[in-house]
Amino acid sequence: MKRQATPAFNPGIESDTTSQTPAAAPQPGEFLNREQSWLEFNKRVLHEALDERTPLLERVSFLAIFNANLDEYYQKRVGGLKRQIAAGVQTRTIDGLSAGEQIKMIREAILPMLRAQADCYKKQIKPALAEQGIHLLSWDELNEAQRDKASRYFQRNLFPVLTPLSIDPGHPFPFISNLSTSLGVLLRYPHEAGTPDDAQGDEAGDRFARVKVPAMLPRWVPLETNEATGAYHFVSLEEIIRQHLDQLFEGMVIETVEPFRITRNADVERDEDDTEDLLELIEQELRDRRFARVVRLETDDSPSLPINQFLIRELDLHREDVYQMPGLLDYTPLWAIHGINRPDLKQEPWNPIVPPRLADHDASIFSVIRQGDVLVHHPYESFSASVERFIRSAASDPKVVAIKLTLYRTGDESPFIPDLIRAAEAGKQVVVLVELKARFDEHRNLALAQRLEKHGIHVVYGMVGLKTHTKTSLVVRREAEGMRCYAHIGTGNYHAKTANLYTDLGLLTCDPRITTDLTELFHFITGRAIKKDFKHLLIAPINMRRRFEAMLDREIDNAEAWRKRGSDPDDPNRPRITAKMNSLEDMKIIRRLYEASNAGVKIELVIRGFCVLRPGVPGMSENISVISVIGRFLEHSRIYRFHNNGEPEFYIGSADWMYRNLNNRVECITPIYDPNHQARLQKILDLSLQDQRQAWDMQPDGTYIQRRPPADADPRSVAVIGTQKALMNLTRQRAAEAE
Repeated sequence: MKRQATPAFNPGIESDTTSQTPAAAPQPGEFLNREQSWLEFNKRVLHEALDERTPLLERVSFLAIFNANLDEYYQKRVGGLKRQIAAGVQTRTIDGLSAGEQIKMIREAILPMLRAQADCYKKQIKPALAEQGIHLLSWDELNEAQRDKASRYFQRNLFPVLTPLSIDPGHPFPFISNLSTSLGVLLRYPHEAGTPDDAQGDEAGDRFARVKVPAMLPRWVPLETNEATGAYHFVSLEEIIRQHLDQLFEGMVIETVEPFRITRNADVERDEDDTEDLLELIEQELRDRRFARVVRLETDDSPSLPINQFLIRELDLHREDVYQMPGLLDYTPLWAIHGINRPDLKQEPWNPIVPPRLADHDASIFSVIRQGDVLVHHPYESFSASVERFIRSAASDPKVVAIKLTLYRTGDESPFIPDLIRAAEAGKQVVVLVELKARFDEHRNLALAQRLEKHGIHVVYGMVGLKTHTKTSLVVRREAEGMRCYAHIGTGNYHAKTANLYTDLGLLTCDPRITTDLTELFHFITGRAIKKDFKHLLIAPINMRRRFEAMLDREIDNAEAWRKRGSDPDDPNRPRITAKMNSLEDMKIIRRLYEASNAGVKIELVIRGFCVLRPGVPGMSENISVISVIGRFLEHSRIYRFHNNGEPEFYIGSADWMYRNLNNRVECITPIYDPNHQARLQKILDLSLQDQRQAWDMQPDGTYIQRRPPADADPRSVAVIGTQKALMNLTRQRAAEAE
């Protein structure tokens, strides 16, 4: 049976998005380059490793995060630019750059960061680790006993696993998997004369062999461990293999060894309009991505010329695609070092606190929600005790007749899956939209969808032409008054692991204003409902853009009355917009913000990632400020606040102000009506804006300057401890006051 996605044709979508007039062409200096802005974001991530105020093992983790971010960036963004060039696309960015010019700019921006990363590792972090008894050793630094242990490890764990692949007429150039590390080896027979190091690529090809560093084994091999004293000695897996290559190529002369790593394009083209089965399309995309073009080759900082020339030719690369890494080839294995049991070298442990309203574990969560909406803030408050409990209770409650849920990303060991299966097996109607197009989670989501189907759960595979990015669930419960709906609307995924790493907000409610709209949203997602508007929820791509633009226009109109009152900048009734999000890129929204700034509206933006708006430019954006908060948790929540003539409106949800969120995804933003919850959201915004520890101020040219707390600041204030520490303290205080 063909498994079909919800059809693309829907007059509700078309009536809203196609009526939008095209954005006028960008003017010089109006916008910043998106790629440059993202690179600035990752530079701020790298700074957490450079910053000596960051605990040592956390600095190690930020080296790995910076590396992982770059890997994903090259797969998605650089891969997309490469595909544009191959297709002859001439479109320029909003700041006027071609795809080729952007790739050149990206390389020039990244090279200094790679040097800074390497210097940080070699000159700061590695020596500091050694001082703490954590030794990351090269082969030359091992003593005889350690070398013996490493050799035994090779014989026992590596020799049977490794598969050396040589190149000759009977052995073509091997397939090399994405983000894999390999050793390139030049060989010769003992009776042959040595080949000069400047040998041509063809000669290298005749003598080339490749050994893949196995990904399933630890990349840092422990040689000596003493947890009592906190002493650890490691050597890299790559080093062990390199020192024992003679056992893989017995009798051959090894002339040159060069480690290398490749990155493949993940921006694989697909045509959803021509497909009858979205499942088959995604399966084909995963196959295509595995063999997609290589977009980056990383080598060590003293590469072999013949191996380099050979790889460039065989992988169809250009010289500018090759990066000579001045430090480690891959820093992501350092996550294992971060995992060492040395709490003295890490951030203060944080255990999420049970929200006070949900402290009574014996009480029905549905009765708690009926008493009033519950706003939860992760990871400060427990995801398990709130969102997981909501779904778990729905699965076991005999009065619940239906559960509907959207899954964009979830973990391999997600607690939601057995709960949903148990609910379906108990006879409840369970509907799950599994977004197959969630980048880099397609394989997991395919397997998840098929598993759910086997247990009788109705699975919807997204919508053709749109990604379903909304984070929503709906529970229908039979009660004395009839059917009552309960809902959760969040800013983050139903993912238990990231709920402890990302800051996100969620609303648990049975307010019919919200649940009625959410019921209609699920009808829209799973069926053929024609929707032109929602009364309370902001839903992309139906009414979200229109509603946001209307609220921006309202603040602009209110600014006229404010100017008539004298335009006092400190007037508490001055029109104001405060928003917190991950990224800002939509041209129309940005132009509305520029217009609001020129009208006198004060605009404060907290944007973790990239931002193409230029703040603080006279005559364009002098009333707009942008800050970025970087810390131990990844800032992921979206909060929107509009002053509204002294009657503020607050919203939370899944969407950033980006074109793709407003036009090409199914997103949900919910109003927050409860004044107490509004005050909590205002506090989160205020703390972010007052932060002098984790906050960075964006400059008009797109660069950032990190704030520093004043010398006389209260050491307990947010200015000194930062937003996230302040929110930990506030969460503890709220829980203590509720006892």
